[in-house]
Amino acid sequence: MNELECIRLAQQGDAAAMRDLYQRYSPRVFAVVRRLAGEDALAEDWAQEAWVRAFRALPRFRGESRFSTWLHRVAVNSALHGRRWRERRVGNEVSLPVSQEPYTLPEHTELRLSIEKALDSLPDGMRQIVVLHDVEGYTHEEIGTELGISAGTSKSQLFKARAKLRRMLRPASPMIGEEVCLT
Repeated sequence: MNELECIRLAQQGDAAAMRDLYQRYSPRVFAVVRRLAGEDALAEDWAQEAWVRAFRALPRFRGESRFSTWLHRVAVNSALHGRRWRERRVGNEVSLPVSQEPYTLPEHTELRLSIEKALDSLPDGMRQIVVLHDVEGYTHEEIGTELGISAGTSKSQLFKARAKLRRMLRPASPMIGEEVCLT
């Protein structure tokens, strides 16, 4: 079944069509939410909440944009809502690092993991801005609207976050400046 037909059936409550949409888009929704959450367990919760919100809002999807774009926006908004809720409820909670058995990874995987670890260690606000701007392509004005800050604050925080990422990643790989562009 094609995407448009699947969306139309899902809007009418067809469970098989909803399942099909979920199977098509769940990896992308999780990836978006994971970047904002900073940890897998939290991302799983937020992704589930994003799907609940998406299916509730699906009857109002008018098709003025691509479904993937609409769903992406629902996922980002859901993650930002989850972040705000968590900050209000958990405030001073500190998570303990998880120890892992060391093993050798291919070079590109090590670099990817180094970047993810560096992103995860950024303060929440900086990480949100880096992900929304550099990964998801939001403008500073859109980020400002979503996070309740000015576009200038978004630009300033992005500049500081990139500088911090460069400092964190430089020791991990001497070629980081050559292979990865953190504009």
